[in-house]
Amino acid sequence: MATKILQSADSAYHYPLLIKQLLTSQQRFETGNEIVSGPHRFSYAEFNQRICRLANALKAAGIGPGDTVAVMDWDSHRYLECFFAVPMVGAILHTVNIRLSPGQILYTMNHAEDDLVLVHDDFVPIIDGIKDELKTVKGYIQLTDDAQVTSSEFDSLGEYEALLAQSDTHYDFPDFDENSIATTFYTTGTTGNPKGVFFSHRQLVLHTLNMVNALQSNNNERALMNHESVYMPITPMFHVHAWGIPYVATMMGVQQIYPLRYEPNNLTRLIREEKVTFSHCVPTILQMVMQSSEAADTNFDGWQVIIGGSALTPGLARQAIEQGIEPFSAYGMSETCPLMSMTRMDPDRRALPEDEQISWRTKAGLPTDLCDIQIWTPDGKVQPNDGKSSGELVVRAPWLTQSYLNEPEKGAELWENGWLHTGDIAVLHPDGCVEIKDRIKDVIKTGGEWISSLELERLISQHPDVDSVSVVGVPDERWGERPFAMIIPRTDVLELDNIQAHLQQYVEDGTINKWAIPRKIQLVNDIPKTSVGKIDKKRIRAQLSEA
Repeated sequence: MATKILQSADSAYHYPLLIKQLLTSQQRFETGNEIVSGPHRFSYAEFNQRICRLANALKAAGIGPGDTVAVMDWDSHRYLECFFAVPMVGAILHTVNIRLSPGQILYTMNHAEDDLVLVHDDFVPIIDGIKDELKTVKGYIQLTDDAQVTSSEFDSLGEYEALLAQSDTHYDFPDFDENSIATTFYTTGTTGNPKGVFFSHRQLVLHTLNMVNALQSNNNERALMNHESVYMPITPMFHVHAWGIPYVATMMGVQQIYPLRYEPNNLTRLIREEKVTFSHCVPTILQMVMQSSEAADTNFDGWQVIIGGSALTPGLARQAIEQGIEPFSAYGMSETCPLMSMTRMDPDRRALPEDEQISWRTKAGLPTDLCDIQIWTPDGKVQPNDGKSSGELVVRAPWLTQSYLNEPEKGAELWENGWLHTGDIAVLHPDGCVEIKDRIKDVIKTGGEWISSLELERLISQHPDVDSVSVVGVPDERWGERPFAMIIPRTDVLELDNIQAHLQQYVEDGTINKWAIPRKIQLVNDIPKTSVGKIDKKRIRAQLSEA
C-alpha cells in the first residue's frame, strides 16, 4: 500500500530551509545585545544591515549563485557577516584554513574553484606568493584592522569597510533549492591532499536547530546558551563554521564576542571584561587560557566551556574545575558538521563524588536528537550497548556531508554500507553514553593486543606533575609496537620512574595490562599540534621515526 503524499494549495508557500531563515527571529525582536569584534560593537539591527551591504558589495564584484567566495581572516565580525551574506546570495562560502602551508592553501583554493577572495592584511603575503598559480580567482577584497591597508602585488577591488559603506542597506535575498551547497572547507588527513567537505543550506539549518536544543537542554542548572548568555568562540571560524555555534548565537540574538587573533592573555581579558559565559575550544586552547598571566586576575566562575577536537583528560578537567570553569565534552568531526553527542550533567551526576563527575565530563556524552549511532566490528556486526564491546563508531544524521568535493571515490569509502564511518573506536554504554576509546590509526598494537593511546593519556594526565601528554605507538622488533609518552611536565622533578609507578596502580586494579606501561617518555616544552590546535600524532610519530 502506497503512502499518501501531502496535497497543498496552489498558493501555499513551500518554506525552504535556507540560512536566511535563521535571521527571522532576531530581526523581528531586537534583544539589545551586540556583536563585538575588536573596537567594533554592532547592534543586531546594524548587523543585519551590514549583511545586506555585503551582499550588494558581492553582487557589484560579480558574485552570484554558484560562485565560490574564499575568506582568509581571523575570527571577526566580518567572518560572521560572510557566514550569512555569501550563502544567502546563492554563492558558496569557502572558509580557508589559514594555518595550512602556502602550497596546501593554493591546492584548496584551486580545488574549490574560488572566484573571489576576501583576504586579511596578515595573509596578503601568502596571496602574493601564490596569486600567479590561482586558476579561477577573478578578484580580491582586502580586510584590515588598521587605518592603513597593507600594500599588495595584486589589484584589490577595495577595502571591506569602504565597500560596505558605499553599498545599500537593503537586499532582497531570493529563495532557491535548500539542497544548494552553502559552505565548503578542507580537512587534512594522514596522507595526500586535504579533502573538501561541503554542506547544504538544509543541513546547516537542521544542524543549527539541533544545536539550539542541545545547548539549552543539557540538564544543568544553567543552559549553556540562552538569551542572557555572552558567547565567545575559541574555535577557528574556518574550522567547521566554529562548530556551527555562531549560527546558533545569531539566531538566538545573544551577545557575541569575536576575539580576532588567539592570543592567550587577550582571550582571558575578554572573558573577564566582557563577562563571557560560554565558549568552546580544543584542550590546548583551554590550557593556554588557564596558564596565561592574565588568569591570575581573572575570576572564571560561571564560564562554561565545551571541549572537542581532542579528548578532555581528567587532569585538565580537574584543573579547570579548580579555577571555577565548568568543562563539558562534545563529539563530532569535520564530516559531521560537527555535533554528534555532548555531555549532560543532570542533578544526579552533579551529586556524585568529584572523580565520578569528572569521569562523566570526559566521556563523549549522549547522542543529540536525530543522530543514529552504532558500534560496528570490522565485518559490520553491530555491537551491544554494554559499555564493553568496542568497534568503529558509525553514524547517520540529516546534516552529515554526503561526499567529498569532487572526490566521489573517497566519498564512497566514507559512506560504505550506507553509514558514515568516523574512524573512531568507541563503546556505547547502556544509558546511550558514547565513550571514545581511540582513533583506529592511533591504537597501539603490541604483542597481539590493542592498547588505547587515549586511555593511557587519560591515566597519565592524572599524575600531579603532568601538564599535558600524548601517547603514540613506536616500532618494536619483539612486540610490533610499544607505547611512547611525550609529556609536558608541570614541575622539574618528573622522571620515567614516576610515571611507571603511577601507572602500576592501574595495572594492579585491572584497568590496564602491564605491557601498556611506556618504557620511554620524552619531556618537552611543547607537543606538536595540527592547524586547528589538536595534538598531531602523525607528526610525533614522524619525528620519532627520524630520531
